Amino acid sequence: MAQTQPNPTGSLLATDGKPHPLQDILMAVTLFLGAVAFVTAQFHGLHLLSSWSGLIGILTGGYGQFISATTRERFLLIVGLGASAIGFFLGMSHGGLFGGLIGY
Repeated sequence: MAQTQPNPTGSLLATDGKPHPLQDILMAVTLFLGAVAFVTAQFHGLHLLSSWSGLIGILTGGYGQFISATTRERFLLIVGLGASAIGFFLGMSHGGLFGGLIGY
């Protein structure tokens, strides 16, 4: 049975030592969109930006979780998903995805 060698970068969370470019891109996009959604959700007038960036962050984070390979990716995706969800729900409560653009 082959033994796994420790990761040369020293990270305890990236355990397989292989590159995962698609997963890393999805992770970065989810974290960015989560940060945008969370910060803009604090301002009532930015509900369009917070709700849309939160929704897209939830979708990219969900797909990233589906194809993730390491604990580091899963951990950071969950952080981004949480921030995206909070931003999405607060954006929805402030006016929603189309508030002021459709209807009324």
